[in-house]
Amino acid sequence: MDTKDVILEFRTKKGMSQDELAEKVFVTRQAVSRWETGETTPNTETLKLLSKLFDVSINTLLGSPRQLICQCCGMPLEDATTSKEPNGDFNEEYCKWCYADGEYMYHNMDDLIEVCVKNMVSERISSKQARAYMKDMLPKLDYWKQYKYLGSAEMFEEFKQKLISEFNDLHIEGMPKVEKLNALVGGYINLEYRLPNGQIVKFLDDTQEHQARANEYIIQATHSVHLF
Repeated sequence: MDTKDVILEFRTKKGMSQDELAEKVFVTRQAVSRWETGETTPNTETLKLLSKLFDVSINTLLGSPRQLICQCCGMPLEDATTSKEPNGDFNEEYCKWCYADGEYMYHNMDDLIEVCVKNMVSERISSKQARAYMKDMLPKLDYWKQYKYLGSAEMFEEFKQKLISEFNDLHIEGMPKVEKLNALVGGYINLEYRLPNGQIVKFLDDTQEHQARANEYIIQATHSVHLF
């Protein structure tokens, strides 16, 4: 199903006119009309508003071009099982059991495997087969890749606390106190910051690896700093 058909379907289910939908997402009726004829597609911010309004993921609004799976447990994702951020936005990376209320629920792979095996065992799949499957599959998922270079959840948490202390010790003007680090999978951008003495520095050394490939992370200076 194309985006134009998805929007029309959900608008109709809501019993809304094009004018009413336009008012809800802060666009004109003409814009809604162009979406539903396929002339244009909503921009990213409008897709977020439509996602909240219709209570479906952006992936669904776009016609489900991706087959989403939880990057923690490997479960195929549907809108009803997809996790949400505390503000209500869908998090299309995880199921609602692995990520809830802004928190990751599993930090030990063996604990997750035991939970999954209990739900997978059937007449056709033994616990041994289920456990072997999970042990092979989980390390390939993005969530568990973050532990690959740090050895364990405990070592990863220790590393994060060390980074928090190092960031706060820089006393960078305008940078709020770092209280939390959220790990996200992706590339990194080595940001520059000006120290109180005027010197320009980067958090990471571009010329060498930084503590077990930590250069896969980026620091975003907000109250809840994110690592990419």
